[in-house]
Amino acid sequence: MKLVIDTNIMLNAIYPGSKNYWIRKALEFQQIELCITTDILDEYAEIIERFFDEETANLFLSALEILPNIIPIQKYFFWRLIPEDPDDEKFVDCAIAGGAAYLVTNDRHFNKLKKLPFPKVNILNEDEFKVIFDESLIS
Repeated sequence: MKLVIDTNIMLNAIYPGSKNYWIRKALEFQQIELCITTDILDEYAEIIERFFDEETANLFLSALEILPNIIPIQKYFFWRLIPEDPDDEKFVDCAIAGGAAYLVTNDRHFNKLKKLPFPKVNILNEDEFKVIFDESLIS
């Protein structure tokens, strides 16, 4: 299952006691594929460093670099589908360019994409993704 994961979800997946820690484990055990761009990695690093520290950010990014289920994506088109928050555009563009099944986020700016017929970007919050992930393990 190819995904793009917004920073608000990924940040909460780092800490072992967090609600989203299972996402980190799913990445580590290669149960999901993560589509990623350089600008997404930069944002992950910036936010992780802000909430934790530089060492934690560097360790996390180093782990992502060696996982075989991390898919580097090159964007050749910028869709500009979220003008209210241009910083979120990188996740949408990555999802489209990478053919991701889902973009996982808790950011309400992305909800407008649920109504767009084209380009189709399937938006899930963390709870919706958990249900789909659990169902994919059962079937």
